[in-house]
Amino acid sequence: MMPTVLAYTSPSIGDLYPLVPLLLELKRRGHRVEVRTRADQVDLLLGLGLATAPTDGRTAAIEHHDFGARNTLEALSASAEVFVRRAPLDGADLAAAIGDTNPDAVIVDLNPWGARAAAQAWGGPWVTFCPYIPPLSSRGTPPFGPGLAPLAGPLGRLRDALLRPLVMGQLEKRFRPGINRVLAANGLPGVATVDEFFQSAPLTLVATAEPFDYPHPDWGPQIRLIGALPWEPPGPAPRWVEDAGDPFVLVTTSSEYQADESLARAAVEGLGGEPYRVVVTMPAGVADLGPLPPNVRVERFVPHGPILERAAVAVTHGGMGATQKALAAGVPCVVVPFGRDQLEVAARVVHAGAGVRIAKGKLSPERLREAVHRAVGMADGARRVAAGYQAAGGAVAGADAVEALVGTTAPGGQKLHSSGPEAASEGSHRP
Repeated sequence: MMPTVLAYTSPSIGDLYPLVPLLLELKRRGHRVEVRTRADQVDLLLGLGLATAPTDGRTAAIEHHDFGARNTLEALSASAEVFVRRAPLDGADLAAAIGDTNPDAVIVDLNPWGARAAAQAWGGPWVTFCPYIPPLSSRGTPPFGPGLAPLAGPLGRLRDALLRPLVMGQLEKRFRPGINRVLAANGLPGVATVDEFFQSAPLTLVATAEPFDYPHPDWGPQIRLIGALPWEPPGPAPRWVEDAGDPFVLVTTSSEYQADESLARAAVEGLGGEPYRVVVTMPAGVADLGPLPPNVRVERFVPHGPILERAAVAVTHGGMGATQKALAAGVPCVVVPFGRDQLEVAARVVHAGAGVRIAKGKLSPERLREAVHRAVGMADGARRVAAGYQAAGGAVAGADAVEALVGTTAPGGQKLHSSGPEAASEGSHRP
């Protein structure tokens, strides 16, 4: 009998949707897959053949408020506060689901900190699924948060050595007390560093790959980069997508409200009359953008895939899902980061030669228009990123890693598969 895999996500479709290809691959292989996620996505996953039940609705009611932060440190601290406040709910939620399903393995996304602690306290094989840039230290990589570009050589090492205590030291002070409260509530010892917490899982699957992400030669084999997993709900594209005409520019804003309406307004004004069909998606709620030029359309949701097939550029808020979806389609990006991990996403787009970055404070219709013109010529960089994602193995590589883990570290030490210890480590963090 194939093992049961229980997956748990935070109340964000940005966490859920990239996980779906992995869950479907496990299902295709014969595993029983149980999912716990936000209530309004349950019917969708049931329709895909995944046994799904809703998470505690009170978790989603604790909303992010980081869009009011004055700097990156305040924004990251505000996000951490939300994860700590949600932790008693999502931790109890996952513990109950484990009792109900008796799984052989648990997959938890990066952000429900209480659920991560509950999975660790459970004692069976568990996996962190990371649809974002993980906030882990790495040799040759700038400290996480400000979106600094890598700097090679002695000067880069000196810069990073000086900045790391200033940046990560402040994050440690703000993150670690809350993390340790979450761990203590689950009967677990505290951690000395944030890295220790984010590396606590026996396996971490990171949904990105080089050349989008930087090299991480000192990450161990338990951290596996599997490439982007772009996914969206199945359904027909609107008829207007198929119409002949100019190439599209797809403009995306955050699925969790982030006060990024200014990006949509700049696109409407700056790209009106340009030789593109501009589609602005605002999943957190459509704002009043005033009269729309004839070549601009605003939607709350529309499938991105069919538009990206015909797109010249994607303009994103720096969300990992939207940005990687565009790059996986070979479409270069203009990135205007508004906070959270988006500064890091924007830095990687530029580093990969796959697009242009505009600082939020410098956003204007004119700058956005000029950036789109520049990004059009960077399709080769986007295609290199897409090739890197494909080479990393995607959902197949992720399912292989999960099966290897379950086959060697099932509860009680019982071996469930023929996969040996070498299988658990044969896929390194490098594609």
